Amino acid sequence: MPYRKRTDGQPLANWQEDRNATHRTVRARIEPHPGPHEALEILRDYRRAASTLADTASAIAHLHNLALIG
Repeated sequence: MPYRKRTDGQPLANWQEDRNATHRTVRARIEPHPGPHEALEILRDYRRAASTLADTASAIAHLHNLALIG
């Protein structure tokens, strides 16, 4: 969790700025990538006929593979 700016207008300590910079670097690498939790969310909220679930799961796998290729 990054350190927030102080309400009194004082700057953060150098070590807090360094940790915030590290946090931003790690977060920038992780956030753009779609994770498996998004696919699980789609399947959890699935409200169509059960017979179409296999097609939906196949489409999700296909899109995931396309995302991996870039």
